[in-house]
Formats: sequence, C-alpha cells, structure tokens
Amino acid sequence: MRTPAVAVTGLGMITPVGNDTESTWDGVCAAVSPARTVPALAGCAIDFACVVDGIDLDAEIGRRTAFRMGRYVKFAVLAAREAVADAGLDPAGWDGSRVAVVVGTSSGGSAHLTDQALVLERKGPEATSPAGVLLTIPNMPAAEIAIEMRATGPSMAPCTACSSGVTALSVARDLLATGQCDVAIAGATESTVFPIAMTGFARSGAAARADGDLSRLSRPFAADRAGLVMGEGAAVMVLERVADAEARGAEPRALLAGTGATTDAHHPTSPHPDGRIARAAVEAALRDAGWRADEVEHVNAHGTATVRNDAAEAALISRVYPHRPPVTAPKGVLGHCMGAAGAIEAGLTVLTLQRGVVPPVANLDAPAPGFDIDCVTKVPLVRPVRRAVSHSFGFGGHNAVVALQRP
Repeated sequence: MRTPAVAVTGLGMITPVGNDTESTWDGVCAAVSPARTVPALAGCAIDFACVVDGIDLDAEIGRRTAFRMGRYVKFAVLAAREAVADAGLDPAGWDGSRVAVVVGTSSGGSAHLTDQALVLERKGPEATSPAGVLLTIPNMPAAEIAIEMRATGPSMAPCTACSSGVTALSVARDLLATGQCDVAIAGATESTVFPIAMTGFARSGAAARADGDLSRLSRPFAADRAGLVMGEGAAVMVLERVADAEARGAEPRALLAGTGATTDAHHPTSPHPDGRIARAAVEAALRDAGWRADEVEHVNAHGTATVRNDAAEAALISRVYPHRPPVTAPKGVLGHCMGAAGAIEAGLTVLTLQRGVVPPVANLDAPAPGFDIDCVTKVPLVRPVRRAVSHSFGFGGHNAVVALQRP
C-alpha cells in the first residue's frame, strides 16, 4: 500500500553560500563555489573547504543557550526557525504533543569531542566544558529544536552517513502517515570542517587536493573530477498531511510523494560497481510515488565529484531515465555537506519545482565521455518541472531517494 504524499509547507537552510533559503538558492544558481582556505586547518593535508560564513551563530541563537550547542546544532536550530516561520506556524499556539522532530546528522559533534579531548590532555579534567557531552552527541539538533519549538511528540536523529537527510524526511513522512504527529520538523545538519575529519578524508583518497583555483576544485561528473570538497550546513522542512495544510490555508511548496532506501552491502566506502542496489532505491521511490521512470523531469544527483561515485551514478541515471531529464549536482557549489547534503539537495529540488529553474552544475563544461546524462551547465535551465527526484548515497552503502512533485 502506498504511503500518501505529504505537503512541504516550510523550508529553512543555512549553507556555505547563504544563511537562509533565498540566499542559498541564489548562490547555487550562480554556480560559483565559495571554497577557501580555512585557518583552523593550517598544517593539514587539506586546508580548504566550503564553510558557512558571515553570521554570528552565537548571537543568532542567543548566548544564554549557545554555549551548550555545537556548531552543527546551531545550524539546525536556525534552519528550523526559518522553516517553521516559512510554514506560517507559531509554536506558541500549537499542540506540541502533535509535533515531531526528525533531524539527522552523520558525524554529530565529532569536532567538539576532539577539542575536549585535547583540553583534557593538556589542561586536565577541570578545564573541560560542563556541556562537553551536549556538544558531541548526535541527537542534540533534534533535542534543541524540540526544546525551542515546544515539540513534545516523537524526536529522532537518523544517522545514515550522507543519506541522513533523506532518511529523516522518510521517517517524518511515516510518522505523519501513521498518525503519530500532525506536524513534522525534518532535515539534517553537519559540520565536519576540523583537522581530524579533513585528515581522514585526505587519507581515504576521496578528497580533492589543492590545485589552482579552489573555487573550481569540485567538478561533479567532469572527466577531470578530482574528488570531494568538504562543505557544511543544514536544511529543515516542515511537513504536514495535505488535508491539514489545506484546512489551515497553507499553500505547500511541494509534495513529498515517495521515498526509497536500500543498502549496497558491498564495501564501507565504494558504491556497488554495477549500481543495481542504488537503482533499487530509485525504483522503490518511484513505486512509492506511483510514477513511471519516464515521468521524472529532473534529477538532483548525489554527484560527489569522486571518480567511482560519479561513474556509478551516471550509469544509474542513464539506465533508469533513458529520456535524459536535466541533471544538476549542487556539490559543485556547496561542497559535500555530508549528513546534511541530502536534506539540502531535497530542499533545492523543492525550489526547482516551485520556480521552474534547474541550477547548473558548477565547474562543468560537459559530462565525462561515456556519461550519457544531460547535465545542466553554465547557466540555470528555465523549464517547468512537475516531478523530480533527489539521490543520496552514503558511506556504508546507504542509498536513499526522495520523489517530490508540484502540488
């Protein structure tokens, strides 16, 4: 039995190109990466990333509570505030017992755990933060959002690596479908721009190395793609049953029509070479939505700019969608926002549906030879889009796909 579509009534984002949804959209459409050298990474094999900038996070959160929040938590809270306001909802007036929060992350507060370990080693236990545990555990984005929003319904923190955001959206839709809540605040957040994480990605061989202009280093689907560039940020959506949104006069941005998930069970970091398990996730999302593959009019690709991922995904796209719908890959601009990537890319897909604009893949002139896919390049493609999918594939073989449509 198909799960009913749910309405996306609110959207909030904070990313390396913007501290809200509109500025993020403008930045992605401009197709210029903000990758830059990061002073905190001095001495690392990779000392650059796409980072959230131009905002005083502590001031925006409020200094009385910001001290207990990791950077990744602050991102989530700010994105949730924007999403709830965008939905036209007021936590002061809702029944919090009917509000769920589902916010995923991949690494949680690993950066803060590292910081506290160094403080412990160098200065002793009395110098560590009394909020040390709160700074690190991965459920705190969901918990802090629930506290601020007076949401006492189910609260969850999915962790499926780079698929965490789509997993969160899927879980939230299930909570609505089974009547466990009436409103779901769902998305994902991540901040892994710190020395140990960057060193790990360098050692794994997945990350790009500095070579000339940093803004041109992330090149999804290019013949000379060089590896991923790290990013950070968050995206949060407000989801409601369609009838509930209509009853309060809310106009949905989009409908979340279907989701699909599989696991490669092949290798900790490499995708299955024939892509059949990832393809099964795409086909599951299409079945859930009740669509044929040829009805998909746009694909927001995972597109990490790594050799193996892009090859596997390009093959998948050409097989599943032989009618060649336009493809974009936001990581060319944003870098790889890890656990937040799926939520951010789903949010951008919502905006494509609303606005009839597909952002271009940054730093790409044409797909690599042998990649039979229609990538949007150079400038945004202006075209009405009714149905679109967003792919997310993560370490551990996690595959998650979301199908979104115009209301």
